Amino acid sequence: MTSNQRLQAILITGRTIDQGVGKEKGKTSKEYFDGVAICHIDPADLKKLGVKGNVNVQISTIYGSVIVKAVESPRAPHPGIVYMPYGPWANAVSDPDTDSIGMPSLKGINAEIEPIGDKPVLSLSELLKSQFGKEPYALH
Repeated sequence: MTSNQRLQAILITGRTIDQGVGKEKGKTSKEYFDGVAICHIDPADLKKLGVKGNVNVQISTIYGSVIVKAVESPRAPHPGIVYMPYGPWANAVSDPDTDSIGMPSLKGINAEIEPIGDKPVLSLSELLKSQFGKEPYALH
């Protein structure tokens, strides 16, 4: 059973060791999926949502929404801040505009987080298909 609570938060994205290790194993590897299809939430914010860690949540911004696994942040306290490792799941909710500098803004994004019940986290292939309407050639 999940909560009907929603959390207004600031989304920050960045590199992690797990994301880097997973990337070395390959973007279609379980290690990569486990390292980037997640978000780190402050324990107090998990409590506000009425959930514990390791539950699926939907992150929504003005740029899109995505389901990821919420884990308890190892670097608390940081209430109101949700952290996602770089990757396609973070890209789904980040501003694609680069303002002519070649890198989108991946920090300080207003987001709403809500427990999503039994809805699954999409695999990389499913996520890319939902975002672009087809699988990239390299994943066939």
